[in-house]
Amino acid sequence: MDHNKLALPVGTTLDRFIMRKQEDFPYATGELSQLLRDIALAAKIVNREINRSGLIDIAGAYGSQNVQGEDQQKLDVIANIRFIRALRNGGEVCTIISEEDDEMIQTGNNQGKYVVAIDPLDGSSNIDVNVSIGTIFSIYRRVSPTGREGTAADCLQPGTHQVAAGYVIYGSSTMMVYTTGNGVNGFTYEHSLGEFFLSHPDIQTPKTGAIYSINEGSSDSFSPGVAAFVQQCKDQNFSARYIGSLVADFHRNLLKGGIYVYPATAKNQNGKLRLMYECNPLAFIVEQAGGKSSNGRQRTMEIEPKVPHERCPVFIGSKELVEQAEACLAQEAVEAAEAATVAK
Repeated sequence: MDHNKLALPVGTTLDRFIMRKQEDFPYATGELSQLLRDIALAAKIVNREINRSGLIDIAGAYGSQNVQGEDQQKLDVIANIRFIRALRNGGEVCTIISEEDDEMIQTGNNQGKYVVAIDPLDGSSNIDVNVSIGTIFSIYRRVSPTGREGTAADCLQPGTHQVAAGYVIYGSSTMMVYTTGNGVNGFTYEHSLGEFFLSHPDIQTPKTGAIYSINEGSSDSFSPGVAAFVQQCKDQNFSARYIGSLVADFHRNLLKGGIYVYPATAKNQNGKLRLMYECNPLAFIVEQAGGKSSNGRQRTMEIEPKVPHERCPVFIGSKELVEQAEACLAQEAVEAAEAATVAK
């Protein structure tokens, strides 16, 4: 018997992949690589907690609200603790912005060269019904001198300054997908070995697709441009797919082609998603995969953030579909200008 068939290779681990790619960053001395490993470790721990949430009392509401005014779930709090602890103990991060905390978190690592913005557990309200959820993270190099606490200037950088971004999806399998500006790669978690293995190398999203993801329950408050785009999707016989977990919707569309939309509405006039730890990291990923992201009029990663928990509308996914949506909004602006001129 061929001995090679008795012990087939298991693939490339995340750690080994990160080490190989370290040469892509001539200025790096290993800190960014270690930071990505810290995030992966916390993700493994959170994955364990999620998988046993139905067996012990860690599902359901925690009994308080976060800075967004949203009801916190117990796993929101657990995930937040795990990621902050991993980033603090790793020593590479000076400051953290988390969805679950009002203020910037100073880690005490004043020599740390990086800042992390993170949504520890996106879509957590879906935990109790066993729907896919995720973690989203964004990494920046600090701009203030080391040796002191991180500043607002460190945290409020435009998305174009990101050095890495990624997400973890906890679903039928657990995957970590990330970019450091040199393409997008996905790693699937192998539970028995406790390792992430490269499973989706060099992800490229289709230029177009036949899926649109939007909460049509808010359709009565869509602007004319958004309503026109949704109608165009229907006219082209697109499939409507909306899970309600951003990571899950984004991940599907990234692989299959499609567009995710969370526009401004009457209830959420600036949109609902947060720029720093939801829109920017996913925009970095989708652009690296050949897609596009905007607020309907401006490239997402060029928006200058003003506050840590800033919200913005988002149109993200296959390039041609995002451009189609932007065209609808541009037409809306033209018609509004014409109506204003007539009114005068």
